[in-house]
Amino acid sequence: MSLSPARLDRFARHIVLPEIGGAGQVALAGAHLAIIGLGGIGSPVLQYLAASGIGRFTLIDDDTVDVSNLQRQTIFTQRDVGHGKATSARRWLANFDDALEVSISDTRITPQNAGELISGADLVLDGTDNFATRLAVSDACVAERTALLSAAVGRFQGQVGAFAGHLADQPCYRCFVGDAFDAEDCDTCAEDGMLGAMAGWIGSFAAMQAVRVLLHGVSSFGDPQYGKLHILDGTKPGLKTLNLSKDRACKGCS
Repeated sequence: MSLSPARLDRFARHIVLPEIGGAGQVALAGAHLAIIGLGGIGSPVLQYLAASGIGRFTLIDDDTVDVSNLQRQTIFTQRDVGHGKATSARRWLANFDDALEVSISDTRITPQNAGELISGADLVLDGTDNFATRLAVSDACVAERTALLSAAVGRFQGQVGAFAGHLADQPCYRCFVGDAFDAEDCDTCAEDGMLGAMAGWIGSFAAMQAVRVLLHGVSSFGDPQYGKLHILDGTKPGLKTLNLSKDRACKGCS
């Protein structure tokens, strides 16, 4: 694959970076990313990764835009209220860069359909808001042998971690949280609140980590950091990183 003069000009600020270069930009152009959840995390993730030159997106979200989303979900406007998030996100992408290949699904992810929905993706980025969905996505990623980048945010704290449970020495997301959260019973930002800019911080950090994963083996910036969980604290602010181990008894990957 080669980049047209227009694409070379568009991504010149990437290409001039030795850590990315032309080879890295071509790799991004050929990458297929699935984003699950187009809310507070998925919005800035989509903006920055579309701007990075990733060539193909699969967007998955069964929700509709609510006026309360506009405080942090930056791809939506008042005109989108009441419309499906996946459809509205595709419209945003078309206005931003009509050269991108985009497919959408407004189907709710379940253990039964997760594999089909993410099939063919080079990386899955999960920004959903409940453990049942996250675990279904994790199990599907293991089965499909696809890397998973998981991002979560609430109040003033967020976390981003990369998982490759299909690899013998790497944990999956289920190794991290266990089996107790298969039910859809977690706290929500409607109950706990969330600083809008905090969602942006987590989303942009997750976008940077996604580029690292997709450039693994291509450029010097490529470092998937599998098994590392980055915890971002907006009150200090600060960041710390935890190393996660594979659970040899995990029903998802062992």
